[in-house]
Amino acid sequence: MSPKLPRYTVPSLTPEQGAEVAEILQQRLHALNDLHLTLKHVHWNVVGPHFIGVHEMLDPQVDAVRVMVDQIAERIATLGVVPVGTPGALVASRTWDDYALGRAPAIQHLAALDDVYAGVITAHRNAADATAKLDDVTNDLLIGHLHDLEQFHWFVRAHLESTSGALTES
Repeated sequence: MSPKLPRYTVPSLTPEQGAEVAEILQQRLHALNDLHLTLKHVHWNVVGPHFIGVHEMLDPQVDAVRVMVDQIAERIATLGVVPVGTPGALVASRTWDDYALGRAPAIQHLAALDDVYAGVITAHRNAADATAKLDDVTNDLLIGHLHDLEQFHWFVRAHLESTSGALTES
């Protein structure tokens, strides 16, 4: 389904290109809103001996992801398209499974977050690739997000990694 063409977009893009970039960004908006909620869910439900380290590690990630969400929504609006941030729209367009863990030990949550971050980063990188020739500003925004997302993923993996470099799965 192609979005309605905007009446205006940024200089140097056609309305069709603006709509295409906005659609790519809309999917990232959904994914990052979902990531934000998932991180808070883990923050509230992590237990066990690593509780405090994981609990305190997640709030700065939540805050940074919320900033990313706002940047993406504002870029969509700048492109002349309405950003959609409603829960129903997120669920309707989601192509990934909902986070399955409730109250669980830190290592189980971190193993699940490892998968969540891998999916978000892969899709974000694909979006950056898709916008590379369309819109430098959007591409730059996505690449900047990738820096932080990959660092957060590293933080998660550092809890799962053995001295040999193997990752714990749960």
